[in-house]
Amino acid sequence: MAHQHSARFLQIVEDARRRIREVSIDDVKAKLDRGEQFLLVDVREESEYGKDHLPGAVHMGKGIIERDIEERVPELSTPLVLYCGGGYRSALAADNLQKMGYTDVLSMDGGIRGWREKHFPLTSK
Repeated sequence: MAHQHSARFLQIVEDARRRIREVSIDDVKAKLDRGEQFLLVDVREESEYGKDHLPGAVHMGKGIIERDIEERVPELSTPLVLYCGGGYRSALAADNLQKMGYTDVLSMDGGIRGWREKHFPLTSK
């Protein structure tokens, strides 16, 4: 069951969504199937990532991504696809990365919950 979010939280997510680009779950799956080159970033908490995540995803939680992204991804034009549980935290993170100068950032709308609903592959490795 999806978490019930507060109205103020949803307001800041909607504000961020006006400035970012979102991509569908099916589009991300197609990118992976085609072998497109991009960094897939799970912005959920470490415990959530440890339970399961999309194959090939790296973990940089919402609480630290802004602090650590430049060390991990120094090139601002690197294609990035961010995801979280449902698409809210990844939208906020995408907005912040764009503010930091990253130019090719996508947020996966629907998050890992939507990915699971489609029975797409997950891993815990």
